[in-house]
Order: sequence, then structure tokens, then C-alpha cells
Amino acid sequence: MDKAIIDQFIINSLCEDVGDGDHTSLATIPAGTQGKAKLLVKDEGILAGIELAAEIFHIIDDNLKLNIFLNDGAKVKHGDVAFEVEGDAQSILKAERLVLNCMQRMSGIATKTSRIVAILKGTNTKVLDTRKTTPGLRYIEKWAVRIGGGVNHRFGLYDMILIKDNHVDYSGGIRQAIENTLGYLKTNNKKLDIEIEVRNLDELEQVLQTGGVNRILLDNFGFDNLKTAVNMIGGRYITEASGGITIDNIADYAACGVDYISVGALTHSVKSLDLSLKAEF
Repeated sequence: MDKAIIDQFIINSLCEDVGDGDHTSLATIPAGTQGKAKLLVKDEGILAGIELAAEIFHIIDDNLKLNIFLNDGAKVKHGDVAFEVEGDAQSILKAERLVLNCMQRMSGIATKTSRIVAILKGTNTKVLDTRKTTPGLRYIEKWAVRIGGGVNHRFGLYDMILIKDNHVDYSGGIRQAIENTLGYLKTNNKKLDIEIEVRNLDELEQVLQTGGVNRILLDNFGFDNLKTAVNMIGGRYITEASGGITIDNIADYAACGVDYISVGALTHSVKSLDLSLKAEF
């Protein structure tokens, strides 16, 4: 966990949710009232967000006591209790929604990722996430992918070069896009890996003739062309497949021999895991 990123995220989220006070709790619960609550699992999947929840409780009230029973990455089922939190009742309720929103989404992402990882077991292919994330939540969504056993692709536009179809078209073609990139990196004294997307075997051949990249993204390739492309590359570059790949057909894409498969649906259209924070008496 990058504490600086997470703490700023928590502060921003609390400003959005709490504003000048949780007036419902302040109005109904006498100051100083002590309470206890448990995080109850109401679904099956992979738990994620425990470490984040602990930091949320700490920032809201460092006197809250957290007893953790299940850790990030644990397989959970309906009725499991992930943790208990004890202390000031108003503080517990102030944290409740932020904890649940984060943990439900993170657990949903981790669960979906874990299912895909299980399907890919026995192959040499790993599943990647993408930048198709919720604005402001990218760090925790990609964190959840790792908890589920997946691999993070680039975090943003700044930590890797990914030349996609629009870049190729605007720059005037495959060779020009690669040469422009190499010149840019040299001029600006930057060391970034270069990945380039190709849409067909002709573009792939142009990349192989030009060189200068680290990874080739084979976008929307059918199975036959994907196998052909992997054979053409022959292990000289890292390979990645994307486009139209789902949990139902990902094993077939892996069988084509690519190193990575990127799946935007890991983060952009995931079903949250059902969790609730229940008061105990």
C-alpha cells in the first residue's frame, strides 16, 4: 500500500461524504457512546480491501480497535466475518460507507480476476488490467487486481509508452510512430518500455521490420491470425492480446501462446461483492 496515495484518497473521499459532519449520527447518538460492529460477508468470492479499511478507520479515529479475522485474498462465503471494529459509535458510522464502498468494489474485482487466473492455470499466459478504471479509484482498483492474482499493466500515461491505433494514424504509420517515439525518449532522456498495438498481420510485419519496441499488442485478432502472429514474433518480443476477450473464451486465446491477455472488464464492469457492516450488541 502506498500510504501517501491512500491517505489522500481517504481524505478526499471523507470530504465528499462527510462534509461538515455526519449529522444523522451526531443527532441521534450521544457523544462518547461506545459500540462494536462486524464486517459480514453475504456472498462468495475473494476478499479485498482489508488493509485499506484499517487505514480508513485509523484516519477517522485512531482509537478505534480493529480485530481482523480474514486477510486480503482470502476465499470467503456467506456468513463469514472479516473483522470487528470497536470504539466510538459515531466514528464507526462515519467510516461505514467508505469502507463498504471500497471493499465491495475491490472484492468484486479480486473475485473476477481470481476466476480468470484459475482458468489460465497451467498456461504461460497472465491476465492484465487496463486504464479502463473509475476516475479517482485507479490505485485501489489495480490493487484489487493484484490481490486477485492478476498483473497490473501501466498505471497511467506517464510510466510506459503504448502506441495505439490513433497514435499510429496521427503520426503517419507504424514506422514513423516508432521512430518518433525513439527520438522523443532519446531527446528527453527517458527510459520507458515501448508497446505498440497492431490491427492485422501486415502491421505486425511492419513492426518486426522496424524493431525498437518491447511488447506487441495484438488487438482483435481471431484465433488463427493470433497463432500466426505469435509464430511470426517467435519469442523476440513480449506478446499481449486484447479485444473481445471474455471469461468464456479467454482459455482459447491463451492457447494461442500469448504472454499476456488484457481484460478491461476486470475493472470497468464488475459486480461488487455483497458485504455489510452490522452493529453488535
